[in-house]
Amino acid sequence: MQEYIMTYQSALEHVRAVKEKLGGTWDAIRPEDAARMMVQNRFHTGLDIAKYTAAIMRKDMADYDADSSKYTQSLGCWHGFIAQQKMIANKKYFGTTSKRYIYLSGWMVAALRSEFGPLPDQSMHEKTSVPKLIAEIYTFLRQADAKELNDLFRALQKAEAAGDAAKAAELIAKIDNFESHVVPIIADIDAGFGNEEATYLLTKQMIEAGACAIQIENQVSDAKQCGHQAGKVTVPHEDFLAKINAVRYAFLELGVDEGVIVARTDSEGADLTQKIPVSKEKGDLASQYISYLQTTEIDISEAQDDEILIKRDGKLHRPTRLASGLYQFREGTQHDRVVLDCVTSLQNGADMIWIETPTPDVAGIAGFVNDIKKQVPNAKLVYNNSPSFNWTINFRQQAYDRWAAEGKDVSAYDRADLMNAKYDDSELAADADEKIRTFQADAAREAGVFHHLITLPTYHTAALSTHELAKGYFGEEGMLAYVAGVQRKEIRQGIACVKHQAMAGSDIGDDHKEIFAGEQALKAGDASKNTMNQFGG
Repeated sequence: MQEYIMTYQSALEHVRAVKEKLGGTWDAIRPEDAARMMVQNRFHTGLDIAKYTAAIMRKDMADYDADSSKYTQSLGCWHGFIAQQKMIANKKYFGTTSKRYIYLSGWMVAALRSEFGPLPDQSMHEKTSVPKLIAEIYTFLRQADAKELNDLFRALQKAEAAGDAAKAAELIAKIDNFESHVVPIIADIDAGFGNEEATYLLTKQMIEAGACAIQIENQVSDAKQCGHQAGKVTVPHEDFLAKINAVRYAFLELGVDEGVIVARTDSEGADLTQKIPVSKEKGDLASQYISYLQTTEIDISEAQDDEILIKRDGKLHRPTRLASGLYQFREGTQHDRVVLDCVTSLQNGADMIWIETPTPDVAGIAGFVNDIKKQVPNAKLVYNNSPSFNWTINFRQQAYDRWAAEGKDVSAYDRADLMNAKYDDSELAADADEKIRTFQADAAREAGVFHHLITLPTYHTAALSTHELAKGYFGEEGMLAYVAGVQRKEIRQGIACVKHQAMAGSDIGDDHKEIFAGEQALKAGDASKNTMNQFGG
C-alpha cells in the first residue's frame, strides 16, 4: 500500500526537481503549494483506489484468519455524501477507518439511483448506475481527505509564519501519517446483468471506478429477485463459474491482482432453476445439480410428445416443470444446495461466500458454514444483517425458546405477540437486545463471518430523519424542530457538517484561489460576512 503514500517532504522535493528541470517560466509556482495539493490528492485514478483497497482487504482477511475477533463491517450507502459522512464519523468517534468498508447495494441503486425511477430489486436499473455510484462515492471520500488535510496545512502555514518549529514538525507528522477516508467498497453486480461477457464488461467499469471487491449471485440474470423475496431462480454451477471467471479476468486485465470476489448463493430460498445442465459422467457437478430436481418416476409409455425426461439408475423420471419452463427443486434440498454452491465457488476462484438466510440466527448460519468448512477450512462469509429481518421479533422469539429450553418461567410472555411494546422493558427483551448487540461478534467467532454489512440502513435513516423533521417543522414545533432536532445536535456533537459550506469545499476553494491568484483572489473568508463563522472553529 505504500506506493500510494507520498510524504509532504518527498512531494516537495519532487516539485522542486521538476521546477528546476522544466520551470524556467514557473516563478509563480510555489513548491510548497504544489506539494500540498499532491498530498491532498494521493489517488489519481479509480484503479489506484482499487489496488490500494484490495491490499487492505487481503490484509484484513489474513488478520481474520488469525483472529476471528478482527471481523470487518460496512453500511450500505446510496450516495457519495452518505458514504463520506459515514467514514468521517468513523474517524471522529473511533479515530480510524480500519476494518470499516462501504457496501454498495444493488437494491438501493434500483430504489434510489435509477433513471427509470424507484424500482424493485430485479436488475432492472441501468448497468452503468453502479459504476457511476462507485465513482461518486470515491469522489466524496477523496474530498473528505482533501478537507481534513487542508485544515492541517492551514495550521502548518500558521505555525511556520509564527516561527513555531515544534508545532510545524508535529503537523507535518500528522500529514505524513494521515489515514485516508478511502476504504474498500464491496460492490453488488447482482447476477452479472447478462451473460459472462456482459459481466466482464460491467466488472471492468466497476473496477475502473475504484471497486476492489465484486459481489455476484447465482440467480438467473433476466429474472433476478431480491434475496429476501420468493420467486428466486438459480442457474447451474457451470454458468455461475463462467461469470466468476469473467470477474477474475477483469481484475487481472486491469492490474488489480488482489481483487476480491464474493460469491452469493440464493439457493436457501430458491425453489426453481432456469435449466438442466449437461452431465458428462455420473457424479459430476451437473449430475449433482440435477439430483436435487423434483421428479416423478414414469414408464416410457407415459411419456408425452416433446417432453424432457431424465434417466436415473436405469429408470425414467419426469422433472416437475412449470408453465414458464422453469424446473422445480425437491423440498428439503436447500441446505445441501447451499453447501455445494459455496464449496464449488470457493474451489473455483471465489474468495468469500454470501449466504442468504431466512432469519438472523447464529446457530443457523453456523449450520451452513461448518459443513462448508469440512471441505474449505478457511471459508469466510459475508453476511447481510438485513433490514428485511424483523430483528426484534426474531431475537425475542430466540430468547423465549432458549429460556423455555433452560426451564425458565416464560408464562408472562406470549410468543406470538412478542413484538408488542408492552414487552419493551421486560427482562426477556433485554436478553434479546443483548444478543442483537453481540450478534456480529458472535457470528464472526462461531459462524465464520468475516464481513458484516447492513444492506439498506441509510435508506431507512433518510426516511426516518426526514419524517421526524417534517412532523415537527410542519407542525407545532415549527423552526424549533430543525434547530433543536438537527442544528443544535450538530453543534453539541461537533459534527463538521454544521459548517456546510466548508464541508462542501469552500475553504479548499479559497485556499486554491489564493494559490492561483495571490492577493487578487476573491475569497469567502471575510469574518464579518461569512455566516459560517457563527459556528466557531
